[in-house]
Amino acid sequence: QFLHNHGYRGLGMHIAVLDGGFYKANEYFALDSLWDNGQILGTKDFVDPAVDIFSTHWHGMSVLSCMGGNVQGSLIGTAPEASYWLIRSEDTGSEYLIEEDNWVAAAEFADSVGCDIINSSLGYTVFDNPAMNHTYADMDGKTTRGTRGANIAASRGMLVFSSAGNEGNASWKYIAAPSDGENVIGVGAVNKDSVAAAFTSYGPAFDGKTKPNISAVGWNTYLQKSDGSL
Repeated sequence: QFLHNHGYRGLGMHIAVLDGGFYKANEYFALDSLWDNGQILGTKDFVDPAVDIFSTHWHGMSVLSCMGGNVQGSLIGTAPEASYWLIRSEDTGSEYLIEEDNWVAAAEFADSVGCDIINSSLGYTVFDNPAMNHTYADMDGKTTRGTRGANIAASRGMLVFSSAGNEGNASWKYIAAPSDGENVIGVGAVNKDSVAAAFTSYGPAFDGKTKPNISAVGWNTYLQKSDGSL
C-alpha cells in the first residue's frame, strides 16, 4: 500500500514470470484487466511449445495474480500496471537438470524481449536422478548452471528475483538455486505479520553471504486460486 499510495504500480515495467504453467490465466477474472489493457505481452514455453500454456500447471497463474491481479474491493497485486511475459520453463511432472537449462534459456529470452525484471518462483536442489543432485556446498552463489545463468541475466541489467525455496521444514532445509546467486535477489516467505513461514528455506549461502536477501508475503497469501476462487 505504501508504494501504491506514492504512485508506484509498475507502469512501464516489463516483467518476465518464469514458472511451471499458467492454467486459465486467460480466463480467470482476477487477471482480466491485464488482457483488457494489453498488459500481457506474450507467452513462451521452453518445456513443450506444442502445449497450450493456459492448460498447464496453475502455479504461475497464481503468482501472476499476486503481481497483476485486480479485483475491485478484494485483490490488487503489487504491480497491477506492469506488463508481463508468461514463460514456462519448469516441467512440473518431473525434476531433471534440463529444467535449469530451460531456466537459462527463458532468462535469455526475457533479456531479448526487453524485460526489466525476472520473477521466478522456482528452485533446484535434488532431482529424480540422484546423480544430478546439488549439495548445499553448491549453493555458493556461482556454481550451479541455473545460478550462473541468473547472474549473467542480472549483469545485463535485469533485476532477478528468485524464490529462496520451500525446504525449511524438509531434509534439504537450505536455499535453492538460483536464489543463491551473487547477483540474484533471493526471496523468503512470511505472513502478513512478518512471521517467517515454517516452509521457507534457510540461508546463508554456502560462502556465508546473507540469503534470503528479502522476504515477502508467501504464506496465507490472497491470490487467484486454481479453482477460480480467490
